Amino acid sequence: MGKLNAYLFTTLNGYFESPKGNISWHMHAEEENEYAAENAQSGNTLLFGRITYQMMAGFWPTPEALKNSPALAEGMNKSEKIVFSRTLQSADWNNTRLIKENIFEEIRKLKQDPSINMTILGSGSIVTQFADHGLIDSLQIMIDPVVLGSGTPIFQGLKDRLNLRLTASRVFKNGIVLLDYEPLY
Repeated sequence: MGKLNAYLFTTLNGYFESPKGNISWHMHAEEENEYAAENAQSGNTLLFGRITYQMMAGFWPTPEALKNSPALAEGMNKSEKIVFSRTLQSADWNNTRLIKENIFEEIRKLKQDPSINMTILGSGSIVTQFADHGLIDSLQIMIDPVVLGSGTPIFQGLKDRLNLRLTASRVFKNGIVLLDYEPLY
C-alpha cells in the first residue's frame, strides 16, 4: 500500500504562516537545504493545495532557484506533482496533474498502489482535510525557534482529536527541531 506523508513547518507557538501568509520567518540554512534536497530526490509524488502550489511553481522553475539550491530545484522540478484546487484552471509546472473533485477518493486510489509514495508540502488545509479522513500515514513537523503574535495555526479546523506517536526527531544546528509522527487513527 502506498504511503502519504505530510511535511509542515511551524513556529514554536504553532503557526504555519503569519496573518498575511508570510513565511519569511522560516529559517532554511545549509543543513536544512541538504535535508530538503535529499528528500526531493526520494521519487515521492508531491501534493499541494492551490496556494502552496502557486508559490512553489512561481519559484522552483526559476533561474534563481536553480542557482541558489540546484539539487533541491532539480528534485522539485522533476518530481511528479498533484495540485488540489476547485478554482485553478491549469497546472503548468512540469509533471503536474490538477485534481478538482473527489480528492479523498483519488488519494485512496493512489494509496492502493504500493509503489506510490506521496508527500504533502505545506498546504495546511489539505493536511487537515486528509487527517480528518484518516489518510495521512506520517507527519514531519519542522519547528522553527520563533514565536509569532498571530497567524494561521497548523491543523486549523481539524474536526476530531488526532493522537500521534513520535517515531523520530532531529535537531538542526540553528535550533530547528524536526519531529516525525505517526497518526494513531
